[in-house]
Amino acid sequence: MGIRKLNPTTPGQRHKIIGTFSEITASVPEKSLVVGTSKSGGRNAEGHRTMRSIGGGHKRKFRLVDFKRNKDGIPATVKTIEYDPNRSARLALLFYADGAKTYIIAPNGLEINQTVISGKEAAPEIGNALPLASIPLGTLVHNLELRPGQGAKMVRSAGGFAQVVSREGDYAIIKMPSGEMRKILATCKATIGVVGNSDHALEKSGKAGRSRWLGRRPRTRGVVMNPVDHPMGGGEGRASGGHPRSRKGMYSKGLKTRAPKKHSSKYIIERRKK
Repeated sequence: MGIRKLNPTTPGQRHKIIGTFSEITASVPEKSLVVGTSKSGGRNAEGHRTMRSIGGGHKRKFRLVDFKRNKDGIPATVKTIEYDPNRSARLALLFYADGAKTYIIAPNGLEINQTVISGKEAAPEIGNALPLASIPLGTLVHNLELRPGQGAKMVRSAGGFAQVVSREGDYAIIKMPSGEMRKILATCKATIGVVGNSDHALEKSGKAGRSRWLGRRPRTRGVVMNPVDHPMGGGEGRASGGHPRSRKGMYSKGLKTRAPKKHSSKYIIERRKK
């Protein structure tokens, strides 16, 4: 893990900051855990463009990641740490004692040949998956389930972590990466540790081409459009465009869009900090 800044030998390298990939130990993914993917280019089933600024991009293979960690009590050995083009985190390939192979998101500090295990009897060590009821208070976790057995839904991107703050009856109180405090059933699983590749937030693409490799086409700002095309368009010269809003007219920059009667609101103790 780490980053490197390149010498400004070309305009594209002047501001480029990229990862070192020093933790990667394999260049070819496990064939049994890979499936092909296709891109829509922002088109629907009729071929009409319904999403703008999407298209192109390098071909990718999708790695099947085990977010459920339901092979309780069976130890697994970390075989490789691999790059995944579909997410910011790295993947770890596990070889289970019963012969199964799976990918998991690699946390910081996970080493090759290390043994990990899941289940309520597992020790609260990096890479192990336990129910929240078995995790000591104050522990940093990732890959949080929201319903028991559903599979991890939250805290999965590079450098992310949540903290087990306390317990109330059947629920554990979790501090999320956003600062939000919420209840999650204590029977839900979480993985110990912080998601790896935490320097990902410091990276800079350096040139427009890297965005094209990721499948992102140029995006036209609303303020440079005409009034017929965008609510912020028009005006003489470089007009600011008024209050920021979307192409459809919905205000941005502060408008609350969360449904007032959303089912999960009763589990949120304290909303995220602005």
